[in-house]
Amino acid sequence: MSGKIVLGSNQYGKAEVRLVKITRDTKRHEIEDLNVTSQLRGDFAAAHLEGNNAHVVATDTQKNTIYAFAREGIGSPEAFLARLGEHFTSSFDWVSGGRWEAESYSWDRIQVAGKDHHHSFVRNGREVRTAVLVREGAAVHVISGLRDLTVLKSTQSGFTGYPKDKYTTLPETTDRILATDVTARWRFNPALDVRAFDFNRNYDDVRRLLLEGFAEKYSHALQQTLFDMGTKVLEAHSEIDEIRFSMPNKHHFLVDLAPFGLDNPNEVFFAADRPYGLIEATVLREDAVPADPAWTGIAGFC
Repeated sequence: MSGKIVLGSNQYGKAEVRLVKITRDTKRHEIEDLNVTSQLRGDFAAAHLEGNNAHVVATDTQKNTIYAFAREGIGSPEAFLARLGEHFTSSFDWVSGGRWEAESYSWDRIQVAGKDHHHSFVRNGREVRTAVLVREGAAVHVISGLRDLTVLKSTQSGFTGYPKDKYTTLPETTDRILATDVTARWRFNPALDVRAFDFNRNYDDVRRLLLEGFAEKYSHALQQTLFDMGTKVLEAHSEIDEIRFSMPNKHHFLVDLAPFGLDNPNEVFFAADRPYGLIEATVLREDAVPADPAWTGIAGFC
């Protein structure tokens, strides 16, 4: 096998810039806690092929830009990434696009004498909010999301009717614990006005709908529950074209207490951390325009 060796697709930038912004314009301070990654795409061939760095915007410069833009405020992770994307693609002619990503961590106010403290906070252990913005020339793709949203229902779940062969040992059940760590990402229609849209309000409502979708119906399988969750979001939000899930089945096995002379009426379980079933799927509108480049670099999704 022979042929010319050429440079393929490439990007570069500064990964995982830890950023905490405290807003102090009143006595009641606000905290925003992000982990931001900036990656540029464009004409960087000379850097790879010739060692010519004339087009290489230093990753340190990208880091400093993130901090400088934070001084003007965050607003929402998506809006912040949109500002970064606009800056880099408009400031450097050879930067044709890029990928900007953020994780957002939540803090609650500490309660003192039953009241919110103005400037003391505690990490609340909730899920991590995520955001990705991809620019390709004039096209802008925004993907919001979350990870580590741990949910459990103690009944109204079963697993029956599956094929069985000589390797099958799992018994059928119509009453089991269903638990998972939800990772979900939802892609907005490219026509969305990123500057005017309220991403914070959207995130809160999508999270609410995901939780309701998990809880509402009897679950015959995690696959069915996943589809119900995605459908509920898309029916409520016309601006979202698709939502992708990666959800492990966090197995809970009934403990045999008979050796101790005790019964176990579906109350004591062993929570296994591995191995686990892993369910992944996309729920989308039938007429949604494909946007595969928006998903490039997001691992763990089908």
